[in-house]
Amino acid sequence: MSDQNIMWIKKKIIFQCIRPLNQQIYIDPTEIPISKELRKTNGDLITIVLSINKTLTFFTNPPHSASHHQILKNFLINSYQLPPNSHMADTAGAVNALTTKKRSGSDDNNDDGGAFMVAKKQIKPMTMWEDDPAASLANARHEFGEHGGVNMSIEASATFTVMEPDTMRRMFSGELGPDRDFFIYSRHFNPTVLNLSRQMAALEGTEAAYCTASGMSAISSVLLQLCSSGGHVVASRTLYGGTYALLSHFMPRACNITTSFVDIKDVAAVKEAIVQGRTKVLYFEAVSNPTLTVADVPELCRVAHDKGVTVVVDNTFAPMVISPARLGADVVVHSISKYISGGADIIAGAVCGPANLVNSMMDLHQGALMLLGPTMNPKVAFELSERLPHLGMRMKEHCNRALTYAIRLKKLGLKVIYPGLDDHPDHELIKKLANKDYGFGGILCVDMETEERANRFMNFLQNYTQFGFMAVSLGYYETLMSCSGSSTSSEMNEEEKILAGISPGLIRMSIGYSGTLEQKWSQLEKALSRMQDTNLFQKY
Repeated sequence: MSDQNIMWIKKKIIFQCIRPLNQQIYIDPTEIPISKELRKTNGDLITIVLSINKTLTFFTNPPHSASHHQILKNFLINSYQLPPNSHMADTAGAVNALTTKKRSGSDDNNDDGGAFMVAKKQIKPMTMWEDDPAASLANARHEFGEHGGVNMSIEASATFTVMEPDTMRRMFSGELGPDRDFFIYSRHFNPTVLNLSRQMAALEGTEAAYCTASGMSAISSVLLQLCSSGGHVVASRTLYGGTYALLSHFMPRACNITTSFVDIKDVAAVKEAIVQGRTKVLYFEAVSNPTLTVADVPELCRVAHDKGVTVVVDNTFAPMVISPARLGADVVVHSISKYISGGADIIAGAVCGPANLVNSMMDLHQGALMLLGPTMNPKVAFELSERLPHLGMRMKEHCNRALTYAIRLKKLGLKVIYPGLDDHPDHELIKKLANKDYGFGGILCVDMETEERANRFMNFLQNYTQFGFMAVSLGYYETLMSCSGSSTSSEMNEEEKILAGISPGLIRMSIGYSGTLEQKWSQLEKALSRMQDTNLFQKY
């Protein structure tokens, strides 16, 4: 849609839903800048519904003449990139003009009345994948504010009113929902959170998404939605410690759901671990925490799908860099608290996947998100939606500095783990999987062999040279460092850490972008110069 066409519809966009992912648009034809004939309708209301099933419907009040039909068709083709041969049926009908944003229940009784239909041809879906995830984000609809502001409004209400008593019954029965701008309660759906969710779906190239109060709530909710008591999960043995604890301790005890942990690089072992008819989910991280193992997403998806298993991928470590859904994954989960937030000031998560899954997670009777209630605050959703547009630029700098430091540290004789290095076992794989120009990730690991050496090095980096901070998490603009074995992977016992490849002295560094690259490198070098273990450092 052109910039001109975007600006005159400052109030046209009411909502894009997840059930079933419709885009509802109210247009005053007097504002349409392309049709003098259409302006003669003097404020007739047009309702356009762009559905994920590639059907476009619009209603007018009163019905337009055949010439107006053609004008509308041309307008829609130009605005929504419809194919020129799109067909419109000859039926006609009317919908009562709306005087308020919220439609009453009686208005919806007329929805099945006459409608002009564009045939189910190739309409570019909102979540259509572009070559660059940043382009997909840019192509997602921009949500304007209630009064025409360039930023969307925050819908902070916990509950929502209706115009007629019967409407509430219809909402609770599922007859009316967010796809038609009907909301019940913000634990169910909230317009501001849904806008952020739409952006997340565009980022990952999925049909739908919904955002949650934390990354762990996203992970636990999707697993509980996909698995029932007696169910089985196959998962990578190298995972974030909280996820490992959820799968190995909590879910077996509380839900009777068990997990087989495998080396995710051993595809044959993954295949063997899947129990036909019982295994519901294959779960792994696109880039593992903290060992930076890169999963062969397409091959793992092929194996899982051959056995009817849903693939869930945690892409927290590699947003923009890897796009698991494009490579075959069914569901992508995120801790938005990390790179997507970028400020170490927000806890949030996201589930990105098929619309039917996201809808089921919000079901009033069986939905894990609805009933467990990990609700994202709409004010948080607004904050995050303002940060997503520059995620691509931030990721490129994170990745550029991580690669530069990894190369230099390796030359100094340190044991560096980074997928961008030629000698990393998954270097060729990540080159094949990664999106162009986003590098190989913003995290590198330095193996100091013992926890004592790791702690000494981090102490110098923080307290002597100010290179970074000793802190868990990642994606901050300052470098964050932690000894994984005694922090974010401490949920594992010693044997499990050995199997996962986590050394006692493994330092995970989330490389920031504050200051200049050379300034921060100088600080890193000064910390190295304070280390006196000549057996570990060739230069020092």
